Amino acid sequence: MAEELLKDDATKISGHLTWSLLAVAFLASFGSSMLYGFNLAVVNSPAEYIKAFYNETLTERHHWTPDEHFLTILYSVTVSIFAIGGMTGALLVGRLVTKYGRKGTLVRATILVFIGGSLMGFSRWFRNPFMVIAGRFITGVHSGISLSVVPMYLGEIAPKNLRGFLGLVPSIHICLGVFIAQVLGVSELLGKEEHWPLLLSLVLFPTLVQLMLLPWFPESPRYLLIEKGNVHATVTALKCFRKKGNIQAEVEEMQEEQRSLSSIKILSVRHLLMDCSVRWQVLTIVVVNIGMQLSGIDA
Repeated sequence: MAEELLKDDATKISGHLTWSLLAVAFLASFGSSMLYGFNLAVVNSPAEYIKAFYNETLTERHHWTPDEHFLTILYSVTVSIFAIGGMTGALLVGRLVTKYGRKGTLVRATILVFIGGSLMGFSRWFRNPFMVIAGRFITGVHSGISLSVVPMYLGEIAPKNLRGFLGLVPSIHICLGVFIAQVLGVSELLGKEEHWPLLLSLVLFPTLVQLMLLPWFPESPRYLLIEKGNVHATVTALKCFRKKGNIQAEVEEMQEEQRSLSSIKILSVRHLLMDCSVRWQVLTIVVVNIGMQLSGIDA
């Protein structure tokens, strides 16, 4: 059956940009990468309103008026716990993509946004400041997952000559998310005391769009072949993402990679950090990433 699907392909592995590739790139980035940028900046504008909410609710629930120093610490926890959630999500990626696939992980991870966004959106209704902190942590877990999975998914569905272009799409959406958060946070829009829970919970809408549309597209061909061994599903997925090109050559290339991986021992994160033979390589990557995180939009 798979051989029949391979007959009418061209001879080159390089491919053209198709509507399905472009749609998947924007859907995956719109409902995942953009939320990371949005959550980075969304707590800046309503900072004073969030601290005032903490002050009011702690006074009501515990009959204790916190000082400015404690409120600043609590707000700082609200901001920084997003990064803790991101680290937690990033550490889960390896197991998730192996079990559920690249697209499957993105689709399943949307439940985290619905939980986190709902907690933040209803925090004022229930007069509970810890719902904001919990919501930030949960959305951070989602961002940690999607920051790793989206580039992985796009890199595996794109032909080699388009991987660089599609790799830029998540980065563009991260910057777009920061921009949207800053614009919506102005006092003329949602930067008002009564609207800050709505501003924090806006992450629900891009995720809803992704959840409705992304499941209609195929899983990563590389995952289907190397992890699942399903040649027919691999060819079908490639035919969805390609209009021209030698699909058979791509399948054979992935099969060769599968044979190579069978003889390679996979290292865990702990073993990688303890392996002296790659110590300098790991340190180089860590330093470069620290420098990146301490500059630009994150700073």
